[in-house]
Amino acid sequence: MAHNLTQPDALIPPDLIGLTHTVTPEQFERLCRKYRDLRLELTSTGELIVMPGTGFETGVRNSNLTRQLDTWATKDGNGVCCDSSTIFALPNGARRSPDASWVKREKVDSLSERQKKGFAPICPDFVAELRSESDSLASLQRKMLEYIANGASLGWLIDPLKRRVYVYRPNEELLLLENPEVVSGNPLLPGFVLKMERLW
Repeated sequence: MAHNLTQPDALIPPDLIGLTHTVTPEQFERLCRKYRDLRLELTSTGELIVMPGTGFETGVRNSNLTRQLDTWATKDGNGVCCDSSTIFALPNGARRSPDASWVKREKVDSLSERQKKGFAPICPDFVAELRSESDSLASLQRKMLEYIANGASLGWLIDPLKRRVYVYRPNEELLLLENPEVVSGNPLLPGFVLKMERLW
């Protein structure tokens, strides 16, 4: 769950509480190095978002999501899978870390070694966000639209609370899947089928 930094919260370090000024990308990188145990994001307007660690159930679900994607990506060989700790510097200036993502090999190969060591200045081709009980569905939906607007070709918003998967693609209507057993990544992720049993 994203926290409003003007309100006290026991999970947020004291020096982040009350941080209301616009955070620059350079300041954001310093904060990420300082608070490695927190998930931080930055909006395109410079708003810092603090997301404390996930609960056990969400952690298990996210591990399973990433494992399934990584297993497929390793066999496919045309791209790489990233986990939820990976931060991408999107074209609009935001710094985002999807719960799971996949990037085409040619996009990875276009990065310099320095860019690979930092927040890669690219948008993943595929992103997945997994809703937890503390997440606002509306904020996650806005984030999915941001990924698509910045170059993602496929996005899945997985809502275990209601057993729904929202499928996002550029220039296509939002597709809502109700309690699916599997979700197919075709054609972008040929042959990838996410088994939903352990995500519910």
